[in-house]
Amino acid sequence: MSDTDPVLKRSDEIDYDSVDAAEGMRKGVLIDDSDGAPNFAIRRFELDAGAEVPEHTNEIEHEQYVLAGEYVVGIGDEEYTVSAGDSLLIPAGVVHWYRNEGDQPGAFICAVPNGDDAIELVEE
Repeated sequence: MSDTDPVLKRSDEIDYDSVDAAEGMRKGVLIDDSDGAPNFAIRRFELDAGAEVPEHTNEIEHEQYVLAGEYVVGIGDEEYTVSAGDSLLIPAGVVHWYRNEGDQPGAFICAVPNGDDAIELVEE
């Protein structure tokens, strides 16, 4: 039996905030430790048409599921064009970035372990 109570959050209860280092990207926290989730957080990101997220690293791994749109994800030295239904694993510490060259917004779910995550921009 779990010590955690079930949680239901409706979509209209989620607040979206701009991502500081990435103009045209917003993040909403769907579930995390503040909701009693002991191990993982689930976040939803929206990427405007024409938006770019600069090269950066995270201390923690990311598992992502693409909900909408088509956009390019760079992971290490590779580029991947992704669309709804695609899944990605971005290992901890690996340089990655996003670019939405289309005229439709993109959206994805990102699951990460709870805890601190240092994000570092890669200097060019």
